[in-house]
Amino acid sequence: MKNILGLAAAISIACAWPAAAHHSHANYAQDRTINLSGQVTEVHWMEPHTWLYIEVAGAQGQKIVWPLEGTGSAGLARKGWTKESIKIRDNISVRCHPLKDGAHGCLLGFITGINGVAMDKEYN
Repeated sequence: MKNILGLAAAISIACAWPAAAHHSHANYAQDRTINLSGQVTEVHWMEPHTWLYIEVAGAQGQKIVWPLEGTGSAGLARKGWTKESIKIRDNISVRCHPLKDGAHGCLLGFITGINGVAMDKEYN
């Protein structure tokens, strides 16, 4: 009976292991970065990733919403970020890895300014 329970436990752990794996960021061009500036429209402080949405002025002056994927809230807290660090209507500048397919979206690397205050603080 102990052998059967041990085998069942080992199989359960082996099957659950892939669920703990992190997904890939292969959809982002990690070999290049772009700089964006815009006004924050949404902030989602959560796990496994935080999300910021900013309105960026397009080439013809239209407003384009860019989703920015950051690391999880626990990782950001270890780096000194809080839920109050970035708020809706803040104007921010970022350096990020764009989506490979050219769609509007980025893997966030650094916040380089908030409301005119220059910085270079990691957000990943």
